[in-house]
Amino acid sequence: MNPNAKTALITGASRGIGQAAAECFAAAGYNLILTCSKTIDVLREFAEDLHRKYHITCRAVQADMGCEADVTQLFSSMDELDVLVNNAGIAHIGLLSDMTSEEWHRIFAVNLDSCFYTCRAAIPLMLQKHSGKIINVSSVWGTQGASMEVAYSASKGGMNAFTRALAKELAPSNIQVNAVSCGVIDTAMNSCLSPEDIKQLQSEIPADRLGRPEEVAKLILQTANAPEYMTGQIITIDGGWY
Repeated sequence: MNPNAKTALITGASRGIGQAAAECFAAAGYNLILTCSKTIDVLREFAEDLHRKYHITCRAVQADMGCEADVTQLFSSMDELDVLVNNAGIAHIGLLSDMTSEEWHRIFAVNLDSCFYTCRAAIPLMLQKHSGKIINVSSVWGTQGASMEVAYSASKGGMNAFTRALAKELAPSNIQVNAVSCGVIDTAMNSCLSPEDIKQLQSEIPADRLGRPEEVAKLILQTANAPEYMTGQIITIDGGWY
């Protein structure tokens, strides 16, 4: 174990982009705190694998990032943090006219309120060191908008504005805030799409394929290691789509 290793918190780390990001950060020598909302047994096994493979400390925590009390409890046991990756997110596909208020508020709780809860708690820890990196995992729909995904698009658009504004607020404290904006990535979140939908999307993407979680993970790690002068940026990874 390296007692001088940096610590990263990655939310929504039991699968997809979050899981790939955890692997990347572990390989780079970061100690990790990983969260998930439901599949804690899966996450604990994954955390143990990372510990054995990379000789880092890795803690798995079950927490609903859209619940203020859960986030408060999560941070109550933390005394330092170098990198925060806000990756937890959910999607909803359907007509806005058919969406319930509960579904709308749940999308915003997990995708956007969570950023407020985690950043508010992380900032004092980062101020202690006068350094830190906050990376929000966004989507191209946050800037382009998507039919049948109005709530998701709005929540990611809010995340982008949140990123730019908080970056300006924290720049004097040497804390950088950026977002990684993803195109269509081959994750479970997109498993609801039909083969025909996937084929249509691929035909629109210049790279002629979906992105891989590992590619997004590498960009997240690169953003965490980027020069301190880079802040307030929405960095797109979408195969040239937008």
